[in-house]
Amino acid sequence: MSDADTLAVYAARAEAYSAIHHGRVAQDRLAAFIARLPAGGTALDLGCGPGWAAAGMAAAGLCVSALDACPEMAAAARARYGIKVEVAGFADLQAEAAFDGIWAHFSLLHAPRAALPAHLAAIARALRPGGVFAVAMKQGDGEARDRLGRFYTYVTPKGFRAELERAGLTVEAEETEPGTGFDGSPFASLYLLARRAG
Repeated sequence: MSDADTLAVYAARAEAYSAIHHGRVAQDRLAAFIARLPAGGTALDLGCGPGWAAAGMAAAGLCVSALDACPEMAAAARARYGIKVEVAGFADLQAEAAFDGIWAHFSLLHAPRAALPAHLAAIARALRPGGVFAVAMKQGDGEARDRLGRFYTYVTPKGFRAELERAGLTVEAEETEPGTGFDGSPFASLYLLARRAG
């Protein structure tokens, strides 16, 4: 994520965002993701935000790396959970065959549509053969800003599945769920679990 306005929103609201309670659906998704990884495996929380998922992975015994493009959000994650967070964006992911799992829960949706193919290809490269990718997006068409000024790329289930497949990732599970954004707007989520060929 490199959009200055989006980063500014998260910088200004990092503490409030870190205090959000992540509900049962998100917790269940995280547990299912962790269960697909080998015991003691490696995981990346890509766009970790307030760090709740990275903390959950670490508590489950995984070796966790966490990245977020917003320094204030990274600081909030460190303060709340004591986890190590690198300040970096999606384009900074250069690892190859390094992770058993990558988690991008409502983070990759801040990337421009034109950048998604390159980001997904980098994610596929960073996974080990057989590695798992968990991603949550918001459903819709086009690109837009929300009431707070954050930039979003919206996707359709069919279109985004095709994007993952072009990157070399095979979709294994799909969920949709209604939700309410941090700005108070309702949305329909799309959550996919995909795997790199092993």
